[in-house]
Amino acid sequence: MSDDTVSTVLGIDIGGTKMAAALVSADGTIVVEDRIATPVGDADQVFAALGELVGRVLGNASPVAVGIGSAGPLDATHGLVSPVNIAGWRSFPIVERVRALVDVPVTLGVDGHCFALGEFWTGAGREAQTLLGIVVSTGVGGGLVVDGQPLLGQSGNAAHIGHVVVDLNGETCACGSYGCVETYASGPRMVARAQRRGWRTGESVDAAVLAADAAAGDELALAAFDDGAQALAAGIVATAVTVDLTTVVIGGGVSKAGSVLFDPVQAWVKRLAQLPFVADLTVVPAQLANAGLLGAAHQAWSSIR
Repeated sequence: MSDDTVSTVLGIDIGGTKMAAALVSADGTIVVEDRIATPVGDADQVFAALGELVGRVLGNASPVAVGIGSAGPLDATHGLVSPVNIAGWRSFPIVERVRALVDVPVTLGVDGHCFALGEFWTGAGREAQTLLGIVVSTGVGGGLVVDGQPLLGQSGNAAHIGHVVVDLNGETCACGSYGCVETYASGPRMVARAQRRGWRTGESVDAAVLAADAAAGDELALAAFDDGAQALAAGIVATAVTVDLTTVVIGGGVSKAGSVLFDPVQAWVKRLAQLPFVADLTVVPAQLANAGLLGAAHQAWSSIR
């Protein structure tokens, strides 16, 4: 089926590493998709690259709406984004600029929210009405879907699970607080903790190497993953008892560690979730490679229904 014979929305997923765009039908089918590396440059240079990407994806199609998922923080009310990992964009008017390219309704959401929506729509959370989606990567982000609807909060930044404080005597976090989930569970923080304990000291390594060593039985690597898993579990249970949910979907680069991450997360969740209404918490891996993109499309469809 060609992209000009089906009603579609344009989904856009913006991150510090890559930008992706797709035309998506009402049932979540991706009609055409493309992506590029996020360029380094000033505001207009970065947007020019996004504009070229959008042009390639659109072709002759006329989407009925656009949904944008972006790394934050963002100002959803005014359509502005200031992604920490895109230095050229500070209070960048992304909604206005995209609307100038595609003159249809444009919605904007946090990338973590879009990840949760995507997994809720067509991924691992499609059987749940209430779920928490978590992205574990260079940071820890998240999104909530409650009773089938995204929980956004007054500023559009709700469900920042990476900054739930789980250790009152913990390390300083990039957000300015301390003891946040992210200080234990993000890839770089787990690597740094393992290296302080003597793992591959002085080497330039990442979370993928840490995961490989943990899978091979390295005790220091396993201990770092266990610390991260405990922090994640604490954040998960705190969220679960607050909003009464039973399904958690975890994605992001660190989640590719597989059982090295999921086994201790599930064990810690079982230990910490003692109240009856969260005793059956289920933690599963994400199923979609492009959940954020599909979630952005989902919010676009919702905006015009």
